[in-house]
Amino acid sequence: MYLHKVEGPRSVALPDGSILTHADLPPANTRRWVASRKILVVRGVLYGLISLSDAKKKYGLSDEEFNGWVSLVAEHGAEALKATALKKYRQPKGERE
Repeated sequence: MYLHKVEGPRSVALPDGSILTHADLPPANTRRWVASRKILVVRGVLYGLISLSDAKKKYGLSDEEFNGWVSLVAEHGAEALKATALKKYRQPKGERE
């Protein structure tokens, strides 16, 4: 079995006891960002599987977009990343601080 060389750890343990690996991350050509893919990227960065700069480069994310995902998860949990939760968890631009 051949293992590809990767920067950083091959896997990380999450607080719930599950293991997150590079194979679990979405493909680099992902264009449809569903909540499950967003949370994998957020967890990958927060737990050190992939660096923020690598994630932004690999997935074409902006600082604002990624930080938005992180703040939604921190405030409301992974459910807030769903497109159907836009009105429930996100403030309109005019109401932001």
